[in-house]
Amino acid sequence: MNPACDIVGVKKSFGATHVLRDISLSLPAGKVTVLMGANGAGKSTLVKVLCGVHHADAGTVTLGGRPYRPEGPSDAIAQGVVTVHQSIADGVVADLDVASNLLLDRLADPASGLFVRRKAMRAEAARVAALMGLDLDVTAPVAGLGLADRQMIAIARAMARDPKLLILDEPTSSLSAKEAERLFALIRRLRETGVAILYISHRLSDIRAVGDRIVSMRDGQVSGVFETAPLDYEGAVTAMLGHAMTDVNLSGAARGAEVLTLDGLRLRPGAPAITMAAHAGEIVAITGLVGAGKTRTAEILFGLCKSAGGEIRLEGRPYRPEDAADAIRQGVHLCPKDRADNAVIPAFDLTGNMTLPFLKRFSRLSFLRAGHQRRRTADLIGDLGIVCRSERDDIAALSGGNQQKVIVARWLLEPCRLLVLDEPFQGVDIQARRDIGRRIRETAKGRATLVFVSELDEALEIADRILVLHDHAITGEHAGGTADTAAIIAQVSGQVSEQGAPDKQDQKEDLSA
Repeated sequence: MNPACDIVGVKKSFGATHVLRDISLSLPAGKVTVLMGANGAGKSTLVKVLCGVHHADAGTVTLGGRPYRPEGPSDAIAQGVVTVHQSIADGVVADLDVASNLLLDRLADPASGLFVRRKAMRAEAARVAALMGLDLDVTAPVAGLGLADRQMIAIARAMARDPKLLILDEPTSSLSAKEAERLFALIRRLRETGVAILYISHRLSDIRAVGDRIVSMRDGQVSGVFETAPLDYEGAVTAMLGHAMTDVNLSGAARGAEVLTLDGLRLRPGAPAITMAAHAGEIVAITGLVGAGKTRTAEILFGLCKSAGGEIRLEGRPYRPEDAADAIRQGVHLCPKDRADNAVIPAFDLTGNMTLPFLKRFSRLSFLRAGHQRRRTADLIGDLGIVCRSERDDIAALSGGNQQKVIVARWLLEPCRLLVLDEPFQGVDIQARRDIGRRIRETAKGRATLVFVSELDEALEIADRILVLHDHAITGEHAGGTADTAAIIAQVSGQVSEQGAPDKQDQKEDLSA
């Protein structure tokens, strides 16, 4: 294989913490190398070394056969290493049009002059879009585009720089299956151009679609390289975790009284009515494609938007929250999706982020009891296995998976009647997913729990029951332990199978039981 990038003996420490321990790795041109690693394994630090954010303490990197030691991110880009980050907000400027986003680097270049030649810029942007196979109106504002199109624009702009190495960090974490397939088609085209692609993901569907090889990291070292087709996914996970994958124990608290009742709820005008119930001690996973109505349901339950009809009851009483504060007062907690935009407070440390909604519980006579606040945070750090030095750490210093654990811990800090989690496993590795799922199950007694997920394996790992949401309507219900995955996949896509698919009347009766 022709290596586009060679990493030999790279080490990086922060104080006494050794994050990268003698990393040696080749990234071949024209290949997609999938990088897997648990939180704290060193993936993010390795990427930051390649991107010029950090300098390695030891070791060498060569790019295209030449020594590579970028002075900073802009120098890394200039030398041919480009990264598309997990957060879409980091890849596009929503206030600009498609053309401006595709050619953003040139607009920022002082050599481009003081005046923008709009017609020429749009023509060049159309050429770049066509080269990447993007069918987009380059005059359209990015703010009006979906997540998939924004992701494509970020990748197209990256490829317009003619990189030797393209790094993609969890690129499908916010995409539906159909949108992800568009992305995979683009990646296949890019691979044919000879660029080396480092693809950070733990999703089996992603690896099957585009992966040529898998590299596992553990404790700052490469713990396994898998290149033989078919790729050994379970072997890669075992190398990543240091132990074999195990079955998840779904035994939990006995189902108690009915906590949440949706009676004819309509998520939007003209949508079918949703009738269902969730009980104390029960975890109900609601799965569906992006846009099926999962997030809207979560927001309605938390008072962030209103339904188009129907009734919600909480422990038998009408429930109509005016806003999020009212929902919390009534015992409903929501862990939102997209932690970077909706949950993480970068200026706060772990304690501030974890306890923010419940500061009154840690106050006496308007004075914050900081010691009690920190002790409670430390307890949750241990419960969820959050990798950090102390509860005083800046949240920005944590890996994405550990940040997600902090946000989930926030809503487990105080007991509630209904816990709603919208994509709680978004952008986390398999071990973090297990840690979060285990804690959700351990604390399920006495409340109803709704978990909204796009990935079927996430639903199967955590749920007592699985409901399928398609186009703002429930199209199926399954027992968690004995779920028919083929039927669920058909219902998720709207192709309700003839076998095992209840008719509408039976389904309504089952869901309200």
